Amino acid sequence: MSPKNLNVSKKTHKDLLNNLRDKKLFQIYRKFEKILKLDKDFIVGVSGGPDSLALCFLTKVYSIKKSLNVYYYIVDHRLRKNSSDEAQSVKNLLKKNNIKSDILRWYGKKPLSNIQSLARNKRYTLLNNEAKKLNITNILTGHHIDDLYENFFIRFSRGSGLKGLVSFSEKTQRDKVNILRPLLSFEKKQLNYVTTKVFNSYIEDPSNKETKFKRVRIREYVKNLQDDGLDKNKFLLTIKNLTDSNETIKFYVAKNLKDNSYIYDDNSKIIINKEFFNQPHEVIFRSLTEIIKLVGNNYYFVRGKKVDALIDKLKDKTTINLKLTLGNCVINKVKQSVIVRKEP
Repeated sequence: MSPKNLNVSKKTHKDLLNNLRDKKLFQIYRKFEKILKLDKDFIVGVSGGPDSLALCFLTKVYSIKKSLNVYYYIVDHRLRKNSSDEAQSVKNLLKKNNIKSDILRWYGKKPLSNIQSLARNKRYTLLNNEAKKLNITNILTGHHIDDLYENFFIRFSRGSGLKGLVSFSEKTQRDKVNILRPLLSFEKKQLNYVTTKVFNSYIEDPSNKETKFKRVRIREYVKNLQDDGLDKNKFLLTIKNLTDSNETIKFYVAKNLKDNSYIYDDNSKIIINKEFFNQPHEVIFRSLTEIIKLVGNNYYFVRGKKVDALIDKLKDKTTINLKLTLGNCVINKVKQSVIVRKEP
C-alpha cells in the first residue's frame, strides 16, 4: 500500500472509531464485541434499514480492531420498481461513511405468492455463493430481539413443533456456511440509536408496512401484546427453556443415529435396525428426517406429515416387506430392518 493510501486508511479508521466517544454507543459496541468472537474474515448482508446499518458500523469497527477483512453485500431483489435505486442509495450511504459495499441482484422470473419467504431464500443463496467464492464460512445478518419474537409467533401460527419454534438462533447453517445473528440480544431502539448517531439516515423497506405479508401482521400482533404487558424477559426465558429441551432431544437423536443405524461412507445407503423405532416419537421423527435429508442429498427437510405417515408404515408389525419412495430416497423394509438408499 502506498504512503498516500495508508494515510487515507488511517484517517478512515480514525473517523469511524471517533464515534465510540459517545458513551452509549461505546457500551453497545463492547457488548457486540463480546458476543461476536470471530477471528476470520466474514460477510455482512445489508438491507439498508436501521438494524442492518447498525450492524455495518459495529462490524466495521470490529474488523479494524481485529485486523480482519469484511465484505458488505446489498441484495437487490428487483421485486419493486425502485429497488435498484434504493440499493444504490444504500451503497452511497455506506461509502459516505467509509464502508465499501457491492450490490447482488436477483435476475429471472419473480414469484407471485409466498414472496417474502422465497426472496429470503434467494438472498441467502446469493450471499452463500459469494462466501464460497471468497472461501468464507461466516455470514452476518442484522436480526435483533424483535425479529426473534416475530419468528416465534410465525412458526407458532403454522403449527411448528419444538424444533421450528426455536430455529431462529444466534448461529445456524445453510449449505455449510454459518449464518450468524450477533444482534439477537439487542433491542431495535438500541440499533436505531447507533444508526442515527453514525449515519443520520436509513432506507425503510415499504413492504414492512404491507399487511398482506404475514410477518407484518405478526409484527403488529407482537406490538399489541407488548402494549398489553407482554414481559420480554419472561418471553426470552420461555424461549431459553424450549431451546434447552430441544438440545436434549438433539442429543438423543444423535445417539439413536449412532447406536441404531449404519451409514455407508459415501452416504448413499443407511441401514436402520429395529431398535431405531423403539424411541420416543420425536426422536424417531427427527432421526429419520435427518437420514432422508442426508441420503437424498436434499437442501430442505421433507414435510412432517409425510414422515409421520412413513413412520406409521415402518412400525406396522404386520408388514414384513415394504418399498416406498420419499425425498429422493428408496426406503425398503425387510423383516426387522429398514434400508434407505438414494433414488436412482
